[in-house]
Amino acid sequence: MRIALFEPEIAGNVGAVLRLGACMGVAIDLIEPMGFVWEDRRVRRAAMDYIDHVAIARHTGFAAFHAAAGARRLVLFTTKASQPLHDFAFGRDDILLFGKESGGVPEAVAAMCQARLRIPMVPHVRSMNLATSAAIALGEALRQTGGLPGQSPPEAGTN
Repeated sequence: MRIALFEPEIAGNVGAVLRLGACMGVAIDLIEPMGFVWEDRRVRRAAMDYIDHVAIARHTGFAAFHAAAGARRLVLFTTKASQPLHDFAFGRDDILLFGKESGGVPEAVAAMCQARLRIPMVPHVRSMNLATSAAIALGEALRQTGGLPGQSPPEAGTN
């Protein structure tokens, strides 16, 4: 399983997602352009020394990322989706895709995803923080697939 961030804009969010990836043993794909300079000290401050324990792949754009993803299923998390994440059967090779903080992903990118999911929340709020959303989604996906650190894989046909 992997997490992909489409054109992330906030260095602190990327740092927090890198830390999440390190703690959960999940690689992170960063789809450029990003809204900050990669060497930005805010990334390292948020990721701390965890940045040295996560596999990071940077892609020059969505086309390069999509080519590198190959046949893996792209699962987009968006507030525009109707299917909640807990009603979806994740696979071990899924790539969990999150859009940029200010506007998600363009429709052309969304159309290339095999699934669109939402994280349930109360109706009068707009969205969650990117790193929080990634943590919730990854936790559920890893739980379902038996991929949480120290978790036994689920029996065939169960989630």
